[in-house]
Amino acid sequence: MIEIKNLVKRFGEVKALNDLSFTVKDGVAFGLLGRNGAGKTTCIRIIMEIFAADSGSVRIRGIGENEKQGNIRFGYLPEERGLYQKRKISEQMIYIGMLRGLSKTEAIDRMNLLLKELEAEEYLNRKLDTLSKGNQQKIQLAIALINDPDIVILDEPFSGLDPVNAQLLKNIVRKQADSGKTVIFSSHQMPQVEEFCDDICIINKGTAVLSGNLDTIKRSYPRNTLLVETGLPPTEDVLTSVKSRMEDHVSSATIAQKCYAITLKDDSARGALFEVFTALGQTPEKFIIKEPSLEEIFVEKVGDPTEDEKREEAVA
Repeated sequence: MIEIKNLVKRFGEVKALNDLSFTVKDGVAFGLLGRNGAGKTTCIRIIMEIFAADSGSVRIRGIGENEKQGNIRFGYLPEERGLYQKRKISEQMIYIGMLRGLSKTEAIDRMNLLLKELEAEEYLNRKLDTLSKGNQQKIQLAIALINDPDIVILDEPFSGLDPVNAQLLKNIVRKQADSGKTVIFSSHQMPQVEEFCDDICIINKGTAVLSGNLDTIKRSYPRNTLLVETGLPPTEDVLTSVKSRMEDHVSSATIAQKCYAITLKDDSARGALFEVFTALGQTPEKFIIKEPSLEEIFVEKVGDPTEDEKREEAVA
């Protein structure tokens, strides 16, 4: 577990972190989210003791930053990559493994295991600059995990990955969390975070504006909008009939792709709505409560991105 309490960090006149607090539990995938410049990278660097906070505290598995963290192993995949483009992958992995405390034999064993899991064994004796961006990313992940870390920190890990390799990476990182490790995951790609992360913290201007279990956060929002699929193409005639028969209970009703989106004034009217569709010969095949997406929650908390941020996130 990592406990962040009241972190403050200034760079000159800029306050990068402003009384930031949140907790990362072991055995879950934790999403650290925020716009560019929100303070995510600063927080990560303080956790890893790359530099110190001006005030506040970080405790990792009960150990504070002023105490010895000797047996705590970190695995870090930074957004800015730093491997040697002209050196063989095997040389780099063994070298970095030994830098992180492994014997040469241990480093070779871990390298072979990780490259097999990542389906990247064929690149063992290739130079990094001969690989695609996605395959370079897989090597970067393997190196982040080379020392079997206790704390895994991944910054934009899906950059450059196609859907198949993105799923492969998710499976490997999920395995890390399921084994009880602490996994922190930072990304601009909200659908990936939503699918992958158990808990989240949204940072805005150096302060946590929302944190907790993602499913619990979603359930805290109003649950009065229903998505209704009947197996038939939705029509305006059916929509008009539903609104007419439910006018005292419906606040809005629209057609959304292959379904009807009905917002009720009162949750207790769900049964009556089902009966109305059935009476119209449109028995629902799916009758789903619409929860807000992570992107909708994120925008609510920090606002829409600027045009510059949209361009940066598109590139990422």
